[in-house]
Amino acid sequence: MSFPLRPSVLAFACFSALSVQAAPTDLNTRIDALVKQDEAQMIELFKQLHRNPELAFQEKETAALVAKALQAQGFEVKTAVGTTGVVGILRNGPGPVVMYRADMDALPIKEATGLPYQSSKVTPWLGNPSQPVMHACGHDAHTTWLIEVAKIMTQLKDQWSGTLVLVAQPAEETLEGASAMVNNGLYDFAPKPDVLVAAHVSPVYPADSVGLREGPRLAGTDQIDVELPGIGGHGSTPHVTKDPVVMGAMAVMGYQTIISRMVDQSKPAVLTVGAFQAGVNNNIIPVSATLKLNLRWYDAQVRERMIEGIKSVTSGVLVMNGMPADYQAKYTMKGYSTPVLNGKAQTELAQSALVQQLGADKVLPGMPPLMGSEDFHMLASPYPDTKVLFLEVGSGKPEVYKNLTEKKQLPPAMNHTPGFVVELPAISTGARAVSATLSAFFNQPL
Repeated sequence: MSFPLRPSVLAFACFSALSVQAAPTDLNTRIDALVKQDEAQMIELFKQLHRNPELAFQEKETAALVAKALQAQGFEVKTAVGTTGVVGILRNGPGPVVMYRADMDALPIKEATGLPYQSSKVTPWLGNPSQPVMHACGHDAHTTWLIEVAKIMTQLKDQWSGTLVLVAQPAEETLEGASAMVNNGLYDFAPKPDVLVAAHVSPVYPADSVGLREGPRLAGTDQIDVELPGIGGHGSTPHVTKDPVVMGAMAVMGYQTIISRMVDQSKPAVLTVGAFQAGVNNNIIPVSATLKLNLRWYDAQVRERMIEGIKSVTSGVLVMNGMPADYQAKYTMKGYSTPVLNGKAQTELAQSALVQQLGADKVLPGMPPLMGSEDFHMLASPYPDTKVLFLEVGSGKPEVYKNLTEKKQLPPAMNHTPGFVVELPAISTGARAVSATLSAFFNQPL
């Protein structure tokens, strides 16, 4: 696959420092001017990325585009970190090391937005030779921000001192990309970050605003596959088989009691069965069934209780159906991430910077702790003293926040749905917000 990028977009992505006009002296004014200057080209780049989504660990074209853009800005660049990750380093004298992460991967969803730049991309995936792919979580916007932030911070080198590390991360959706980068030499190349920042689109906020809140922000999560064994046979003789489809259905229903009967109700937890895979045809009882589970939690003890519950329910289902003792379920622990918490110091510093850049009325109080999850903070897993900040950038229409806060109405299309849309003003808002936040962390080290 190759991106059909127009020449104007290629020129934007590789924008040279020599083409910037004389800039005002005030930091926020300069950020605003640079973003306005690039707005049309940023939106065009965003649309091109949206048309060309790539699944986890397949982000080769996106990564190549990012690497080329960072190299054009004078960054030291390393590619193929954690398969398709890209790391860029801009050294600008003594000072803190500030790392900013943008994720690149898309989702196996068929887009139904009706946008002129709607994705029609298909790719082989899990045995499907033509799986539709869509940027249904805004990672196309995140990648666009990273490229613009690289340009802005290069132009503002007289305004900050330290080392900027930009990370284009693969496989956030599978919760594997950050750990893959750490395990594949991220810190053989990059210095230890003092601060790690990520920004994510949120359809609950208007696209000209941001949401920020101190404390717990995102839940910890696990991706677990449970393979139930069966004894297959002909559909006409189920009595001589052990039907894994029936056992899988029993397990799905049994798992629902884990949250309602095994977990302390004062502690948030979610267990979702996202896929049930079994069989190939109408009259064949298969030999196994696979359930794909997703867990969300804030308390590590709740996590352990949920995992124990999954194993207990699954074992009980096998016993109830008379499976021989040597037939055991197989558990595959896949992606994993701990909860995300915004510390007081970094939240207050970012809040001040964002108010100065966007205006007080555009910096909204963040939602209560969410059950969504991220893995960006796992980039700092080797360094527990690294400060972490998660920023939500509005991507919805102007009325969405009022409808949510006053009428308790969710946006018409949330993340991970076929109709998910990033409203275009979010492209400029995100670039401004991230640039101002990073500048603050350089100028007022924590």
